[in-house]
Amino acid sequence: MEKKLVRGLGLLDSTMIVAGSMIGSGIFIVSADIARQVGSPGWLLVVWISTGALTLIAALSYGELAAMLPQAGGQYVYLREAFGPKWAFLYGWALFLVIQTGTIAAVAIAFSRFLGVLWPEISAHHLVFDGGLLALPGVGDLSLSLSTQQLVAILSVLLLTCTNLTGLRTGKWIQVLFTLTKIGALAGLIGLGFLVGQHPEAALHTADFWTPIANGEPIGSLALIPVIATAMVGALFAADAWNNITFAAGEVKNPERNVPLSMAFGVALVILLYLLANVVYLATLPLEAIQHAAEDRVAVAAAEVILGEHAQTIMAIAIMISCFGCNNGLILAGARVYYSMARDGLFFKSIGNLNRYRVPGIALIIQGIWSAVLTLPRTYDSASGQYSNLYSNLLDYIVFVVLLFYMLTIAGVFVLRRAGAERAVRAFGYPILPAVYIGVAGCICLVLLFAEKTRLNAGLGLLLVLAGLPVYRLWRPARA
Repeated sequence: MEKKLVRGLGLLDSTMIVAGSMIGSGIFIVSADIARQVGSPGWLLVVWISTGALTLIAALSYGELAAMLPQAGGQYVYLREAFGPKWAFLYGWALFLVIQTGTIAAVAIAFSRFLGVLWPEISAHHLVFDGGLLALPGVGDLSLSLSTQQLVAILSVLLLTCTNLTGLRTGKWIQVLFTLTKIGALAGLIGLGFLVGQHPEAALHTADFWTPIANGEPIGSLALIPVIATAMVGALFAADAWNNITFAAGEVKNPERNVPLSMAFGVALVILLYLLANVVYLATLPLEAIQHAAEDRVAVAAAEVILGEHAQTIMAIAIMISCFGCNNGLILAGARVYYSMARDGLFFKSIGNLNRYRVPGIALIIQGIWSAVLTLPRTYDSASGQYSNLYSNLLDYIVFVVLLFYMLTIAGVFVLRRAGAERAVRAFGYPILPAVYIGVAGCICLVLLFAEKTRLNAGLGLLLVLAGLPVYRLWRPARA
């Protein structure tokens, strides 16, 4: 008798996967870059409000698809049913190559970076192995070394992969525990910020609250549109991964009800926390302090005002908890997509098997290995003495593509409705809100594609996805 996935995720578990996968390290750092781009407290909040509205519209639109197709693989399945296996494969290809695994690598490095605050020996400069540098034209010096920071990141990925190999129950309890803990920590920071962190010279009280400034000059109305669009990239990345519960829909109890509800509840909760956190940043710090926070760690700078000398240690622990819980959700959910691809004959056959604990064991293992590999390539800038991880470049390339796939998936609501597919849930605000998402996301994509600062990354991301076409032909020569 063939093993089947266990439907062991309730509404709370599913909501914790949504919220826990969204809250990583982004909310603690990306506001610095957004503030530098928009140059105004008011427009910083507009970026986060716009991001929240767009993300919530997407989650509500996905609700119809989730209720219609409550299967393991989620978004991959939606694309397959609406547009065929080729588009579904390209999404799965990008997800495995960079989107999911690159994000896991990034969050793992963030975890070890903040562990380094408590344990200084864990550092990008403390080398376990030094293989020297390799000069690469157009890239710079490629480091062939392994640092203690990378080693800890790899070990954290392997630890979470191993725990998820032991069954769904283990993974879900880790997710619930760490997500509730980090929600509590973030809520505590927000509450203390409102109670004791108010500062009379903070950005919230500035006279130029709505005056966007770049390079010392006000930004004109027309010039502000592309600035907002590019600034939203960081916020969208910080609010991403809300769709991960759809990947694990084959293990959710009553998925027609619980998957749509968990996305709605999880996204609404996280966006509220993100908005309140940014209000606290603005209430405790001047705009210049937000823009120029050390290593962009805005939350740490705000916590120093609120908590005093112990802030750095407290925030390091809080962010480590956040990153650990985030990666557990990403690891748990992502493997289910590769499992579904393999079941469709679009990945190695063995990946479509379940282990004795009825989880996709081989899918979890290859995801863990590739995520660990992505933590290894680093460049070194001899002028500044700083290392940079190459996965961060890959993630910059892929943000444009992630938006394209979200747009395409939401367009699938229109396609499947026209095809007469049965549905237990209707997309909220259909057809206006799904169309609004496609329109706004499409405008952001156009800005990213043509703006001087982002067009190279957008183009490379597109090429990275299109590179999956010949791979698809190898797997499905008869249907390519």
